[in-house]
Amino acid sequence: MTPGAETADLLKSDTTNFAHESERQFAKLLDFYEIDWDYEPTSFDLEWDRAGNVVQRFTPDFYLPQYDLYIEITTLNQRLVTKKNRKVRRLRELYPDVHCKIFYQRDYVSLVRKYGLEGLGD
Repeated sequence: MTPGAETADLLKSDTTNFAHESERQFAKLLDFYEIDWDYEPTSFDLEWDRAGNVVQRFTPDFYLPQYDLYIEITTLNQRLVTKKNRKVRRLRELYPDVHCKIFYQRDYVSLVRKYGLEGLGD
C-alpha cells in the first residue's frame, strides 16, 4: 500500500465536521452521485441594528456549485422550521439572485428511505 492510500479512499463527507448526522447522510448521498458541494461556505446578513451591526445571519448547510444552489436541511421541531422558513424568505428578499432550497423532514426522510441511508444514524 502506498503512503496515504488509506486517506485517498475517504470521501469529503468522511472528513467534514457536521453539526447534525442528517447533514452527513445528505453529504454521503451527494458524494455517491459525485455532486460537488461545500458545507456552510457562506453566511448571509439578514438583519442589522440601528448602528449597522449585524444581529441576524443565515448560513445554509450546503452549496452545490454545479447548480448555484444552497440547501438547508431541517429535520428539527416545527418551531425551528418556522424560524428557518422566515430566514429563507428574508434571504430571498435581500438577495434575490441567491437560490436556496429547504429540505423539510418529509423530504429528508423520503431521500433516506429511497437511497437506503436509514442505518447511518437517522
